[in-house]
Amino acid sequence: MGNIVAIVGRPNVGKSTLFNRLTQTRQAIVNEEAGTTRDRQYGKVEWTGREFSLVDTGGWVVNSEDVFEGEINKQVQIAIEESDLILFVVDVVNGATDLDNEVASILRRSNKQIIVVANKADNYELHPLAAEFYSFGLGDPSCISSINGSYTGDLLDRIIELLPVKEEEELEDFPRIAVVGRPNAGKSSLINAFIGEERHIVTDIAGTTRDSIYTHYNKFGLNFYLVDTAGIRKKGKVNEDLEYYSVIRSIRAIENSDVCVLMLDATRGVESQDLNIFSLIQKNRKGLVVCINKWDLVEDKSQKAIETFIGAIRNRLAPFVDFPILFISALTKQRILKVLESAKIVDENMKKRIPTAKLNEVLLPLIESYPPPAWKGKYIKIKYVTQLPAGRVPSFVFFCNLPQWVKDPYKRFLENKIRENWSFSGTHINIYIREK
Repeated sequence: MGNIVAIVGRPNVGKSTLFNRLTQTRQAIVNEEAGTTRDRQYGKVEWTGREFSLVDTGGWVVNSEDVFEGEINKQVQIAIEESDLILFVVDVVNGATDLDNEVASILRRSNKQIIVVANKADNYELHPLAAEFYSFGLGDPSCISSINGSYTGDLLDRIIELLPVKEEEELEDFPRIAVVGRPNAGKSSLINAFIGEERHIVTDIAGTTRDSIYTHYNKFGLNFYLVDTAGIRKKGKVNEDLEYYSVIRSIRAIENSDVCVLMLDATRGVESQDLNIFSLIQKNRKGLVVCINKWDLVEDKSQKAIETFIGAIRNRLAPFVDFPILFISALTKQRILKVLESAKIVDENMKKRIPTAKLNEVLLPLIESYPPPAWKGKYIKIKYVTQLPAGRVPSFVFFCNLPQWVKDPYKRFLENKIRENWSFSGTHINIYIREK
């Protein structure tokens, strides 16, 4: 299981800048409009060989500019419940405000690991000002500047030191399948249909499921762990804390799975919320099966309607378009076994190995008839290709004379040729270009 580190603090202390600095993303989200993609509040951080997920809880707050105390307290509560470590960000120039003291008193009562991050210490003269944060009773403050990056390495060292090393759960042998999607897309109903019992409470209230639950499934010759997740909800629709729970729990479920079944509602099509979930799956490089649920409620089931629907989905989720799309009804149990069979095939595709001789025999002639574009009169020659042995995502290395001039469009061409010749449906492919 991955570790989750949450960033909390009042507005304008530099939470987003710190998030960008640690996740090494460049999008400035300092002036965040409500409703922009949630991606920006979730990222992976790798440091000294350890990896953790970073969540900027402030980003989930409804209108984050005029945050009132209740909203901040809510963020803090969620951070306490869901994360393994909390970064409490304060502003060294402004010192401790009443709101900071209130957050500190909530954090003191929790049993969580907490680091007080004294931000905006842009030069060394400002460091002594951080002494006032000892009054929080939360240990030594870490002085940093997220704007210029000074002392962020020391902060990361501290984070890694305090994060618990998690034991992998003993679920290794079988694929783990997470059923994810917007609230009320029918996730729990689908799992109940698989298992044939009311294992999860299914009601029409969005956000009933708050926990990720593992269910061992062993029927019809299929062996799986199913992970049911809290629904992910749309920002602005919900002003209660279920919102953040769902999102953080879904992040955990996606991270802890091998294949994600993304449930879409046939009566609503693809909405921006679905795209956010899709991008979480993509970021974590997980296998994907897309299910259009509630198909029994759709009037027009003609072949033309189906093709239009499929085209619209692939169009919205491009450039990754090679994944199975199934039309199901969890209620009438229509085609639900096909979901598990597809997930099993995707899991096998993720583990697939193509012999090097076969790869070269098929791909080199294709590359020869359509070589990478020349650069400044220099011709790029790809000599050899092989698949890397390790990893959960099939990865291929192409060796050539000028790797730096092979651009993304050509990498996509190579990926498409691999997909045309071997089935990698539902799985991502990594393409690396190396000097021979």
